[in-house]
Amino acid sequence: MKNTQVLKRKENMKIRMIALLAILALVAAACGDGGEADSETTTTTAAPAVTETTVAETPVEPDEPMVDASTIRWMTRPDNPEEAAVYSEISDQISAGMDDIELVYEPGSNEGAGYQQTLLTNLSAGTAPDVFWIPGTDIADFASRDVILDLREYATATGHNDADFYPGPMGHLTTDVDTGQPGDALWGLPRDVSTFALYINNDLIAEAGVDDPRELEANGEWTWEKFQEVSDGIAALGGEIKGYGQSAWWGPYGAWMNGAGGGFFTADRSACALDSAESIEGLTFLRELYSGDSVIPYGEDPEPPFRAGTVGMFQNGRWATPGIRTVDFDWDVVGLPTGPSGPGNWLFWGAYVVNANTENPEAAWSLVEALTTAETQAQISALGANIPSRVSQDALDAFLGFTPPANNQAFLDGLSNNPTTEGPLWAGSWPEYVTAMDGAIQEVVTGSRDLSDFEANICSETAGAFS
Repeated sequence: MKNTQVLKRKENMKIRMIALLAILALVAAACGDGGEADSETTTTTAAPAVTETTVAETPVEPDEPMVDASTIRWMTRPDNPEEAAVYSEISDQISAGMDDIELVYEPGSNEGAGYQQTLLTNLSAGTAPDVFWIPGTDIADFASRDVILDLREYATATGHNDADFYPGPMGHLTTDVDTGQPGDALWGLPRDVSTFALYINNDLIAEAGVDDPRELEANGEWTWEKFQEVSDGIAALGGEIKGYGQSAWWGPYGAWMNGAGGGFFTADRSACALDSAESIEGLTFLRELYSGDSVIPYGEDPEPPFRAGTVGMFQNGRWATPGIRTVDFDWDVVGLPTGPSGPGNWLFWGAYVVNANTENPEAAWSLVEALTTAETQAQISALGANIPSRVSQDALDAFLGFTPPANNQAFLDGLSNNPTTEGPLWAGSWPEYVTAMDGAIQEVVTGSRDLSDFEANICSETAGAFS
């Protein structure tokens, strides 16, 4: 699909080139005595619109400032200040190697869907960054709104190869927005991949005298039932101590549904499957888990109390590692406990995409490439944030040495054990679907809605999200 913004931008570039040639001719005439033209530029004053007619009729003075299009703003959504510092450092390193591009890194400050909505608002207002990260679930929404650039022509010009990255994310990043089927588009490049693990407080586990989850996993005994026993045993220490905590977004609760063999969608991702017997089995376990006192209340952020040393187990992705590395207790990670159908893990990913209205698409693409090189991804992995999205055994082998945690293999096991790939709805609205799903599941988990009512009505309640 040929993006309309690309065509407009090409025409604008042609017009600006004509204007530039006219300006250069005037400069040459003005500098015939050997003087130098004023090359000072500015990034704060937009250039006036130029057409072929106005170039001929209204010459631009040689010393008039021109827009400096070399400043590229880019944004991620860090999980914590430590992760934000990782990307700020990477930005400085890349900027130092780009003589003609000045990078400005902007950490997004909104969590969950608020981050994406803020981006959409800023895109509409013309204030969004040139390059930004979005979750894999939102690729279809942003592409269908025509607010991100199809990068295929720029990628072809620089010899990019789609096969260098994991096929799950690339399948969505190359989807034709009109058909929802594989195509030749390129909506961005995956920043990294991740899976869930349980961050564990070894000191609390030892103090409680419960089984070490890592040993249980090594012996094939790390099941939902054993997980419940460990959580209850840690919480029995009393006081502020809790056995387990998870956030209230779709990833953590979806892991229990996946582990039972269920999920959010039918196999072709064209309809709701939240009412399947397997999905209900996963939600039943989650509801029972939260009916007791061994867990952080559902909806409260479990990361601060885990980092404070009062939670035994905390479910999150690799992106939480920079923050957890700051704690002063003994910690590690372990894989998710095994449910009736397996661990139920996710292959999480997000992509760097380019604002469709960027003034410098070539420079923006150069930044996307620089942010996803093997070298850059290795640095980010070493600092703790995530797993490289490039398909490379060398990268995975190196990842194992980026400690702590000592048990990095837990993340790689999550990748190899049939995880569910995070993905958008090309035939529907993911934002609409997840909003309805989040609210309904929170009601179930907190006990304000009967699970039987959820099972009977949830798919009709969310049917409007599918087109």
